[in-house]
Amino acid sequence: MPVKTQIPYDHGHYFISFTCHKWLPLFELVKGYDLVYTWFDVLKQHGHLVTGFVIMPNHIHVMIAFRKTAKCINKIVGDGKRFIAYAIIQRLKEKGAVNLLRELEKAVCYSDKKRGKRHEIWEDSFDWKECRNRSFTSQKLNYMHDNPCTGKWMLTENPVDYIHSSARYYITGEHGIYPVLNFLELEDIDLSIPICGESLPNTLPGKRLA
Repeated sequence: MPVKTQIPYDHGHYFISFTCHKWLPLFELVKGYDLVYTWFDVLKQHGHLVTGFVIMPNHIHVMIAFRKTAKCINKIVGDGKRFIAYAIIQRLKEKGAVNLLRELEKAVCYSDKKRGKRHEIWEDSFDWKECRNRSFTSQKLNYMHDNPCTGKWMLTENPVDYIHSSARYYITGEHGIYPVLNFLELEDIDLSIPICGESLPNTLPGKRLA
């Protein structure tokens, strides 16, 4: 994903994407889809709202409505990526994926190594776009929901059948594996109202992190 500038606002509705290092299918390799759902739970606990998503074997698209926060949105997303990364590393260790761990370790740049980083799980930064209107938001929802059915993936013929996605809800009205808020409901929610309790926990619930 291209490196984007910092989100300059303290609230709003955004389409966010981030990708595993070298597009490696790390989510599939460690069955780590649940780690993303745990992050979604943490976001909700802090007042933010997940309105749509798809988790692919090697990347994530998600729409998040951030309530006004003293913590910059880039930091909130960065913290989520960091905690997911720690859990992925732990699962790779449990699987004995020595060669892959070595590859991810070699990918860490010198400056990051000096700061204590040991493995490179993600491509640099993340891509984001602000969802300012219904038309743009619908376009992005369709794009992400079609992701499993297009290109090299062909994980399913119908977006509804891909479980790690909000497609089922938007197409049928029935929630899939993870419930989301219909983005149309945001029109009745004032995201500019400040929230409290914004910091992420030191570990993902139920996981011992590396």
